[in-house]
Amino acid sequence: MIYELRRYQMRPGRRDVLIELFEREFIETQEATGMRVAGSFREDGEPDTFPWLRAFPDMESRRAALTAFYGGPVWLANRDAANATMIDSDDVLLLRPVGPEPSFGERPPVGTKDLPSSLYVATIHHVAGDGFAALFAREAVPALAEAGVRPVACLESEHAENTFPRLPVRTGVNVFVWFARFETPEEEREVELPMLKPYLTAPTERLRLRPTARSSLR
Repeated sequence: MIYELRRYQMRPGRRDVLIELFEREFIETQEATGMRVAGSFREDGEPDTFPWLRAFPDMESRRAALTAFYGGPVWLANRDAANATMIDSDDVLLLRPVGPEPSFGERPPVGTKDLPSSLYVATIHHVAGDGFAALFAREAVPALAEAGVRPVACLESEHAENTFPRLPVRTGVNVFVWFARFETPEEEREVELPMLKPYLTAPTERLRLRPTARSSLR
């Protein structure tokens, strides 16, 4: 699978406007083209961002699915309303899974307002070259397990050519991203992993993500 971790910069106060439109109009219509809308979130402490995650079987499927959706009637009817909520939509990491695929829950129907209690934390390590995934599995995962934290998904940069250049992705970056899930924010634990620091090329990013009402990651 190929994943996009998308993090939109919103106009002040417009995030929930986009989430309402997104959950009503853009989930099933994207998935009808062959992609998977895996997760959508509000980011704690960042009221003007909208992070979300979608997946494709491969890069050619990505091209076909995005061509179909962004040329289709639902996007064309709603794009002006969606774009009016955003300042920037180009913060996009193209990723592939390392190890097992993430596990998704059953998505509630359109109109659902109840929010999951869970918190996901996405940790983004900027790394040099190959081999970081093996290092993480060998040295970091046992330390996390000792602290009661289990990565529920691990992904690394996909460096294939962007098959849909109309939507830019970040280039010139090499990242390893792992997600942890906590049943509630109160259960969150941040674990120091000093064994990774010699292999990092930039400060680590840590996104605290609260699933929206219709997120498959719940």
